[in-house]
Amino acid sequence: MKVSIVSGSHRKTSESGRVAHYVENVLKKQGVDTYLLDLAHHPLPFWDDGMWSGEPVMTAQWKPIKDEMTSSDAVVLIAPEWGGMVPAALKNFLIFATDGCLYHKPSLLVGVSAGRNGAYPIAELRMSGYKNAHLVHISEHVIVREVNKMLHGDKPASEDDGFLRKRLEYGVKVLLEYGKALKQVRESGVLNRKEFPNGM
Repeated sequence: MKVSIVSGSHRKTSESGRVAHYVENVLKKQGVDTYLLDLAHHPLPFWDDGMWSGEPVMTAQWKPIKDEMTSSDAVVLIAPEWGGMVPAALKNFLIFATDGCLYHKPSLLVGVSAGRNGAYPIAELRMSGYKNAHLVHISEHVIVREVNKMLHGDKPASEDDGFLRKRLEYGVKVLLEYGKALKQVRESGVLNRKEFPNGM
């Protein structure tokens, strides 16, 4: 099984990027192949209709990412809360992903906040971040609150940090089971992306 991890922050040195590496290590301990896309270090151009006409300036940067996503069974989306919203880079990524690379694949949403918030990006992605990509956000999600204090080193720094680590490991295990289950759905012959490419 292979899982892609997408860090949605624009910042070169971000807490979201650090959380992404932590998640990657959790997955590797489960024996899972991973692909980590940090949108701060591998930014995509803002999507435009050049994707439909195959303009190289648009497609060249997307193709290697698309190939990794296509070969993945599931995805973890890490969304820092910027002004109560999902950063533009992550929303832009999801528009690129309407090409079918994440079609009926499960995602675990991970919100990140420097304070006690972090719920708004989860709500935003559940409302609109799946529609034309046909991404299936699983019912479990994780919010890394007070991220500066969490997920450093091998041992928990506090009771809250310990609980968060357990919750994240649990979310990953659930995601992997969804990955197995939705593979059967994709191979069932029921799905019809040609006639119904977009959600409603």
